Amino acid sequence: MAATAVRYLRSVGAATATEPFHALPRPDLRAVGEDERLPVDPAQFRRVLANFASGVTVVTAPAMDDEAGPAGFACQSFASLSLDPPLVAFMVARTSTTWPRIARAGVFCVNILGADQGPLCLGFAKSGADKFAGVAYDEAPATGSPLLDGVPAWIDCTIQTVHTGGDHLIVVGRVNALGDATDGNGNSDGNSHGINSEPLLFHRGKFGRFDA
Repeated sequence: MAATAVRYLRSVGAATATEPFHALPRPDLRAVGEDERLPVDPAQFRRVLANFASGVTVVTAPAMDDEAGPAGFACQSFASLSLDPPLVAFMVARTSTTWPRIARAGVFCVNILGADQGPLCLGFAKSGADKFAGVAYDEAPATGSPLLDGVPAWIDCTIQTVHTGGDHLIVVGRVNALGDATDGNGNSDGNSHGINSEPLLFHRGKFGRFDA
């Protein structure tokens, strides 16, 4: 359906692509006004939304010249956004200490985690530690962002735009390269990173597997 819509828009002369721009430096953020706060208990909000099962990713970015190592964090809120142009999006808390480093790099790689990579996810969910200690990775082909060994799939992106969304930021990335276990695409030396194509799932605060 998406491809049909694109063909229609092209036939009537509509624009189907946008010019990329750099969303750097980090945008100024306003405080949330009292009139914007919903009359919902935060604990109930978290409990109800936890019923939505999702995949799990690790978003990474290369180190800048004055940084000791690359940046990365575990991210549950990731989604595909557009086919033409190819866009994806992830959400990150405005309080994140990793996001400013990704913003400075201007690029990122989304590493989609496999069913056996729960411990890897937990390592990237911690704050203040060396998240890459003992973690094997290569460079993603387009941006040089860390491409973690053993992930079923990856998406290599340039930051296109950043939107504010309450206490989070909505980061849109333009896809430069991608690969998964089925097509054999992998790192720059041609090795596949798809060891296990089953996804790691997250539901009600616990990891799980997909059961057809």
